Amino acid sequence: MISIICVYNDRRVLEDYLLKSLADQTADYELIAIDNRSMDFRSASRALNHGWRRAKGEYIMFVHQDVDLHSRTWLADSEKMLDALPGPWVAGVAGCSENGIATIMEHGVPPRSPADIVIDGPVKVQTVDECLVLVRRDLPDVPEFDEDLCDGWHLYAADLCLRCKMRGFEVYALPLYVYHLSRGGANKNILEALLSLSLYPKEYYTTLEKLLHRYGNHYQRIYTTCGVWDTSKPLLLQRCLRFLDSGPRYAADKIRRWITRHIDRLARRA
Repeated sequence: MISIICVYNDRRVLEDYLLKSLADQTADYELIAIDNRSMDFRSASRALNHGWRRAKGEYIMFVHQDVDLHSRTWLADSEKMLDALPGPWVAGVAGCSENGIATIMEHGVPPRSPADIVIDGPVKVQTVDECLVLVRRDLPDVPEFDEDLCDGWHLYAADLCLRCKMRGFEVYALPLYVYHLSRGGANKNILEALLSLSLYPKEYYTTLEKLLHRYGNHYQRIYTTCGVWDTSKPLLLQRCLRFLDSGPRYAADKIRRWITRHIDRLARRA
């Protein structure tokens, strides 16, 4: 059985996406939905650890509120795939390595794939995306999510993966399709992004700085679905270069999504 842990701050989004796709699953599951609308938990790590300690399933799935599993057999299919994975592991539906992003998921409006590699079997990666992470409940010799390093809402899965790899675990991206409404932690305010030359919120870079410092002696580069980061180069330089490279596409995407939303609203009113 899979224990599903989700921290939510929008009940309507939770019901329209995750809960709706769980309603007719063919496999049994345990749902631990953590209501954080009052911000009782100040970080994803603390909230998810709270759920982890309560979980009873053999496997645990940490998932965002706006994920749609899109299949009645998703949980049953994933359990079969997890049963076949050798040795200790961490897994997800999207992962990153030196080869790029490996996934079959889609995200955003309209839906599109972030994949550099479309996978048809488990693929070894360095880290997995936070939108959906799978572990065994009795993950050996590894502490829970690090509440000190990841004291916000970013990179907690990346840190877990890096710690597990240092202990000899494998990290896998699995060919399990999901739709994720959000495109991740990208800065939602285009003006703020342009003024700060940053694709992501300040909190993301604060945690990333700590991550690069912690693992600088172990990894030359840290590969995440939000970018590749060199542990030996100044982060400020890297984030500015990345913005100059990706900023125009980011701005065009923001404008396209704004137009799409307004066309949809006009169509519904007609």
